[in-house]
Amino acid sequence: MLNAIDKQVLKEVADLEGIPKGAYNIRKNGKLLGREVSANINIETNEKGNGIIIDIKPGTVNESVHIPVILSQAGLHDTVYNTFIVGEGSDVTIIAGCGIHCGGKESEGHSGIHEFQIKADAKVKYVEKHIAIGDGTGRRILNPTTKVFMAENAQMEMELTQLGGVDEAKRFNEAHIGAGSVLLITERVMTDGDQVAESRNEIELVGTDSKTNIVSRSVIKGNSTQDFYVNLTALAKSYGHIECDAIIMDNGSNQTIPALRALHPDAEMTHEASIGKIANDQLMKLMTLGLDYDAAVNRIIQGFLR
Repeated sequence: MLNAIDKQVLKEVADLEGIPKGAYNIRKNGKLLGREVSANINIETNEKGNGIIIDIKPGTVNESVHIPVILSQAGLHDTVYNTFIVGEGSDVTIIAGCGIHCGGKESEGHSGIHEFQIKADAKVKYVEKHIAIGDGTGRRILNPTTKVFMAENAQMEMELTQLGGVDEAKRFNEAHIGAGSVLLITERVMTDGDQVAESRNEIELVGTDSKTNIVSRSVIKGNSTQDFYVNLTALAKSYGHIECDAIIMDNGSNQTIPALRALHPDAEMTHEASIGKIANDQLMKLMTLGLDYDAAVNRIIQGFLR
C-alpha cells in the first residue's frame, strides 16, 4: 500500500512509520489511498467529491484522526475542501499536513481548505506540518486555508509548521471565536534560497470573554522572503495578543504587519514584534562550549523555532 517514498513523506509530515492506528484518511496524488473510521469518528467523501467530512461524536475523548496528504506526481496541483464537525464536550487531536516529493522538472502543488465547526465545550489540538523533499527542480507549492468557527466555551490549539523545501506558500487563517472560547495559534516557518512564504490571518473575537493568542516564529535564510499579516478584531469584551519574532540571515527580507481593531470598550488587545539577526553573544557562548559556527547557528535556530 505504501511505497518507500510514501513512507518517507509520512514520516516527515506526520511522524508516522506506516498506517496509523484509529481513524485516518490518507490522500495521494489527488486520490484516496486509505481510510479507516472508528466508533466515534466518521470520515466520508463530501457531495462534490473534492474533499472529506470528518464527524466527531459529542463526548469523544482521547482519540485522534490523521489526514495526511502525499504528493509525488509531477505537474499535479491538488485542491481539497475538508470539513471537521467537532461534537460538544469532545477532546481530540487532529494531525494534518502535506508532504511533497519532487523528482522532476515540473511543479507540484497542494491547496488544502480546512473548515472547523467546533461545538460548545469541545477541545481540539490541530497539528499541521508542511514539507517538501526530493531532488527534482520543479517548484513545490503549498497554499493552506483554515477556517475556524467556535461555539461557546470551546478551545482550539493550532500548531502550524513549515520548515523546509517549500518554494512558495500562501497561508490564510480565518477564525470566529464565541463566548468564553480560546484560540491559540503558533506558526513556525523557515525559508531558504529564493523561497517565498506569506501568512494572512483574519481573527474575530465575537463573544464575551473570548480569547486568542497568536504567535509567529520566522527564520529567513538566503534570498528568501516572508510576510506575516494579522487583522485582529474585538467585537465584545475579550482579550487578544499577537507576538511576532523573526530572525533574518544572509539577504532575507521580512514584513510583519499586526493590526488591532477594538470595537468594544472592554476589549483588551496587545502586540509585540521583533525582527533581527542572531546575536553575537549567543554565538560566542555556544562556540566557547565546543560547537563550531554552523552547529551554534543551528542550535539557536532550533531553540527559536521550538
